[in-house]
Amino acid sequence: MRVRFAPSPTGYVHVGNVRTALFNYLLARQRGGLFLLRIEDTDVERSRKSYEEGLIEDMKWLGVKWEEGPDIGGPLGPYRQSERSELYREYVDLLLEKKMAYHCFCTPETLEREREEALAKGETPRYSGRCRNLTPEEVKERLDRGEESAVRFKMPDDKDFHYPDLVRGDLLFDLSLFGDFVILRSNGQPAYNYAVVIDDHLMGVTDVIRGEDHISNTPKQIKLYEAFGWTPPRFGHLALVLGQDGSPLSKRHGATSLNQFRALGYLPEALVNYLALLGWAPPEGEEILSWEELIRLFDISKVSKSGATFDYQKLNWINRKHLSQLPSEQVLSLALPFLEEAEYIEKGRKLSPDEQKWLVQAVEIVKANLVTLADLPKELELFFQYRPDEALLPELREEAVSPLWNFLEEKFSGDSPITAQEFISFLQEAKGKGIKGKALFHPLRVILTGCGSGVELDKLINLLGAPEAFNLGLKRRPLLLKERIQEAKGRAGR
Repeated sequence: MRVRFAPSPTGYVHVGNVRTALFNYLLARQRGGLFLLRIEDTDVERSRKSYEEGLIEDMKWLGVKWEEGPDIGGPLGPYRQSERSELYREYVDLLLEKKMAYHCFCTPETLEREREEALAKGETPRYSGRCRNLTPEEVKERLDRGEESAVRFKMPDDKDFHYPDLVRGDLLFDLSLFGDFVILRSNGQPAYNYAVVIDDHLMGVTDVIRGEDHISNTPKQIKLYEAFGWTPPRFGHLALVLGQDGSPLSKRHGATSLNQFRALGYLPEALVNYLALLGWAPPEGEEILSWEELIRLFDISKVSKSGATFDYQKLNWINRKHLSQLPSEQVLSLALPFLEEAEYIEKGRKLSPDEQKWLVQAVEIVKANLVTLADLPKELELFFQYRPDEALLPELREEAVSPLWNFLEEKFSGDSPITAQEFISFLQEAKGKGIKGKALFHPLRVILTGCGSGVELDKLINLLGAPEAFNLGLKRRPLLLKERIQEAKGRAGR
């Protein structure tokens, strides 16, 4: 089995196309086949090298790897259409010799007039075939005069053409509605339906899984295969990925390109997991799946024919689950670019062992709250600043809290580190002085964190009181216990 992903480098790769690539990749890996990357860059005006480079980088980040492609080569290249022009011309000449194709001299104005006339009659626009029966002498004379011409394929007019689709079952077409289509444009560039047939055949592609927007192209392509005497690959067409409003997923719905999800801090394995579930469900019903499980369970025959709605909340849930399964050390490593961007860490500076240890412990405390890696700087704010909920500050002014304030200042006015065990001893001593219940735990949490709920206080103290916390060389220094008490006192007006 040989499958391919063949994007056009005319923009950033869309997650709908990524899902198509993923389904091809899973199918190949499951059946011991090969996955190819081909760049379809014949749209000279819109294609950009930067888009190709970004696509390759983003797909590698996702974890989709190819055995042959433009960056690594292969035995059946080149793998960019712009480098295959001579091949396309060679096979056009072959079709012209077999009288299965012909030169068309119709101008854009003539073709537009034909289209408008068909629409006015309520008919499906199709080429009239006016150049189909030009004699060889007429063609030569017009070419010698320098007239521009395209080359069209003589489309058979079978009324009951059908082929078995891997996703949708048997599909039936009336080819008399298609008309002869262009395979080589007047500027010498191959048309999509022609180039893709040449490329897929010469690259040995056995299975083509692609979007449903290509269904109407498939009969044209199969007829080209037959004209050359080649066996067509098996075709399967996936329903589109939709937004919540039922329209095709676009940027108005939110992030749609792979590089956007990467920049937002999603894990590649979580995005892969979610995309695999768009139109397919594993038999066991389990939704949090690894690469190995996806490869083992995927079944192209079980892919839905209906459009799959992209649910950002479901993606967030899946990403959160994958994040929770990672060791805190790995979460910190992956999130370093976001911490650098938020100026917690100087860009490019290697963390010291103490800094690494302290940050890993901080990540461990807040990891359960993370939806994406980009959330980590916000979750770590707790350690680096005191930003109280203004609605809670009046509680700190009540007379009932005065004994707690006095005791805090007595115990934590110095600059020495405070361990978690010393903090527990403080709580026991406070209870012995009659400071307990509502007069102790809730106001103490507000004083130290500014919040009415959150992380366990002994874990917080263990980090803020650790000796290394006093000497961290981070760009932002943690707000230590004494400083928190002073800040809370000022905010509460005590």
